Order: sequence, then C-alpha cells, then structure tokens
Amino acid sequence: MISVDNVTVQHSGSALFSNISFAINENDKIALMGKNGAGKSTLLKIIAGQSKPTSGAVSAPKDYVVAYLPQHLLTSDDCTVMEETAKAFASYLNMKAEIDHINEELTVRTDYESEEYYKLIEKVSELSEKFYAIEEVNYEAEVEKVLLGLGFERDDLTRSTSEFSGGWRMRIELAKILLQKPDLILLDEPTNHLDIESIQWLEEFLMNKAKAVVVISHDRAFVDNITTRTIEVTMGRIYDYKAKYSHYLELRKERREQQQKQYEEQQKFIAETTQFIERFKGTYSKTLQVQSRVKMLEKLDIVEVDEVDTSALKLRFPPSPRSGKYPVIVDEMSKSYGDHVVFKNASMTIEQGQKVAFVGKNGEGKSTMIKAIMAEIDFEGKCELGHNAMIGYFAQNQASLLDESLTIFETIDHIAVGEIRTKIKDILGAFMFKGDDINKKVKVLSGGEKTRLAMIKLLLEPVNLLILDEPTNHLDMKTKDIIKDALKAFDGTLVVVSHDRDFLDGLVTKVFEFGNKRVREHFEDINGFLRNKKIENLKEVER
Repeated sequence: MISVDNVTVQHSGSALFSNISFAINENDKIALMGKNGAGKSTLLKIIAGQSKPTSGAVSAPKDYVVAYLPQHLLTSDDCTVMEETAKAFASYLNMKAEIDHINEELTVRTDYESEEYYKLIEKVSELSEKFYAIEEVNYEAEVEKVLLGLGFERDDLTRSTSEFSGGWRMRIELAKILLQKPDLILLDEPTNHLDIESIQWLEEFLMNKAKAVVVISHDRAFVDNITTRTIEVTMGRIYDYKAKYSHYLELRKERREQQQKQYEEQQKFIAETTQFIERFKGTYSKTLQVQSRVKMLEKLDIVEVDEVDTSALKLRFPPSPRSGKYPVIVDEMSKSYGDHVVFKNASMTIEQGQKVAFVGKNGEGKSTMIKAIMAEIDFEGKCELGHNAMIGYFAQNQASLLDESLTIFETIDHIAVGEIRTKIKDILGAFMFKGDDINKKVKVLSGGEKTRLAMIKLLLEPVNLLILDEPTNHLDMKTKDIIKDALKAFDGTLVVVSHDRDFLDGLVTKVFEFGNKRVREHFEDINGFLRNKKIENLKEVER
C-alpha cells in the first residue's frame, strides 16, 4: 500500500490543492479525474517521486516499485528497440554482472584470510540469495511478447529507436514499464498515441496482469473498462468514489445537487438572522438574542458548492458550400516506400454528406491515404476530388505547426480576413481563450490549448470536405464532446482518422479498415466494426 498524507502544493502563492490524503491499495485500479489545470499530472509526479509537495508526504513499503509514464517523453537514440526495451531488466542484469565479476575476482585472489576477501564472500552470498530468489527470466522472449502486443512487428525490434515517431517511442517506454512488473503503474494519457488494437491489448494487460494502477485519460471507454475507483481533484480538494467513471458522474451530480440545496438553505438562514440582528440591534430587551445570533454567524462554516466546469465551446461549423455527389473517389491506388508496401490496389468512394472513419494499426497507411487525397505525396493509381470540393484539413501534427512566437490573438489575426476580423475576440472566447489569455504566447500553451487554437483556424473558412487526422489527442472529455456535437451537425462530408472509440461512436456510419496492405470497407458504425473484429480475431486464434 502507498499512502498520500496531507499533501499541499502551492504555485505563486495560491494552493493547487491543500492537505489531501488517500491510500492506494494492492490491485486498486484508479482513474484520476478533474478539469484541465486542476493538478492531476502534478499529483501523479508527486506519487512517482519526480516532484516534491510544498508540504505533506508520500510513503511506500521498502522495495515497493513505482513505474511512471509521463505525457511527453523521449527515449535515447543510440540503440535498437530491443536494446532500449531490455533496459527494463537493468537491475536484474546488473546484479548478474556484479555476481559474475565478484566470483571472477575470488578465483584469482589468494589472500584467503584477509578481511577484504571475507567481505567479498559476504557480498556475493547476499547478492546471490537475492538473485536466485527472482524467478529466472528469459528477458528476450518477454521483451518480444510485450513489444508485439503493443503493435511492433518482429522486424522493428532490430531497428534504431531514432527511426520511430514520438508515438512509437511512447510505446517503447510503456513496454519497459510493463516488463518491470511494478507494484504501482502511473499512466498520464497512455492512449494518445495508441491505435484501437493496442488500446484493447493494454486494457487486457492492466485488468488481468497489472497490480495497482492510477491513470489520467481522456478516453472515456478506456477509463470505464479498466478502473473501479475514481478520485476527483477539484477546487484544491479530492473526492474519492468507489465507482468507475460513468457511475462517478452520476454520484458527482447527486453530490453537487445536495451541496446546492445545503448552500441555499444556509444562505436563507444567514439572510433571516442578519435581518433579525439589523431589526433589533438597538432594542434593549433583545440585546442577548442579538449578541447570540452575531456569535452564531461568526462561527458558521460556509457551505461551498464545488465548481462545475461551465466553460464551453459554442462550436458550429459554417454552412458548407454545395459539392459534387462524390467528393472523394480512389481507384486501384498503391503506395510503397522503397521495398515497404503500405497498401496495394486500394479503392474507395465517399459520398457527399457521409461521415467515415479510417481505422487500423499505426503504420498501416491511414495518414498516407490522407496525404494522397491532399496531393502531398506521389502514388500509383487514381484519386479524384469531386466538383467544387473545398477541403478543411487538420493534420496529426497540426498543433505543432503553429508559430510559437505569436500570441493567441496574433495567430488568428494573421489568417482572418474581412468582417470576421471584428469578431476574433468573440471566437477566441467561445474556445475558452478569455481576457488576458489571448495575449499568451503559443509556446506556453498546453497540448489541448494548441489543438483548440488549430481547430479555430478550420472554422474561419467555409468548407464542404473536412479531413481530420487524430483531432482529439490532448483534448479533455468535455471539449471532445462539444467538437463531436459540432461534427455531427456539420452538413458536409467528414473523413476522420481516430483510435478514440467513444469519439467515433454515434459520429461515423462507415469504417475503412487499413491493414495487411489492404483497405477494406465496412458498412457499419464503429461498434459493429469492433464486434465483428473480435469474432474475426477469435477465428484467427482457432486456426
């Protein structure tokens, strides 16, 4: 068990949270929730021992192993995927190397009676006892099993880590954590760079093989599947619910309704008492009653109603200009990079007004297909855009393409033209950039804020074909819901690449699956697609 005792964190004079305490028990699966800026990632770093609280402490048993996966990280670039992942066994391999070194030294030394010789014997005995108590590990097989589960191909294991994107490096770090078999796993947004199959693999691992887990995630389905307890950080306090996320939402609503009722009753009592004091404060016969009520008001603990995150995007895409009946027609398209075939003879027809999803493992060609549609790369075969197709494109790295030296206001002012320029502050306000926020430099914004800013740029011109490549990374659940509602109401054609099942649910009506160098069309929503995939996978296992 790990214990968080009276932890307080202060930033610039104000408390992020004050005197919070809770315990993490063996096999607990906890979701850490709260609005952006509430202090969730800070709390995770404190539990991981990477940050120190202003006051209070975190205590754990001796030899208790805590593994932490931050939101942003970089692995080193001087080794292969296999070598980097095998670092998870560093302490095991170091112990073995030290035992071998001491044994070798003992065979060449002849000072059998000396104190140093006895010390070496004691040390090798102690290390050997520890070493042989650990179950013998075929670490190469273990490394391979976890990496394949997280979506790597066998050929990838000998490739240098420098050849992989940030998302794949995150998987390497995740593999190292899982291989350490820690007592507690701390995960900050682990699904941001994982495809649907890897998320399902991670869910099964965390539910069936991991011990205690604390996770921050904006993937509602992932959180609901793996957690049984929810800790909410709000207004400097925590609330601990023995319930998974969807049930916690109902309990939180009830709690706030009760607080509101108590607050209103207390305010009514205060008003009546104040009225009595004002009315009789000069009346001699009522002096004692007046004094008693003044003291009562002084001692009163004021009921606080927990904040509800009322900031909201009032998001609506402009009406889309009329387009041809088939905005995208792909016929017999093939794409290779050298010897590596991404896909062969892919064909698809997307009708005006359709909302479709591109899904599949990372590296199977989803973003490549989008680049081909956008005419950003060469390919074999045919790709035609329909009559009057006007594209709004949100690339996977859209947020990182923003000019970091500009302010939020300048970013939008640079691209806004005509009458819209008079409404920039209103538009930014609708996207939760209010007051002095608009003068912040882009470089100080969080991932979610940059994504919101990049989204605004999509809204400034009317389009009839929206192409979104991973639009929900770094967005909190509330913002995702608002963007999803706006996309549902969008009257043009939508192509979205996403691994977020909750986001795709109810939004898309057709799925294009990328895999095994092919593109397959599924005439069903994301839930139907996933149900069928489970059946296909079972058949593959049986074969």
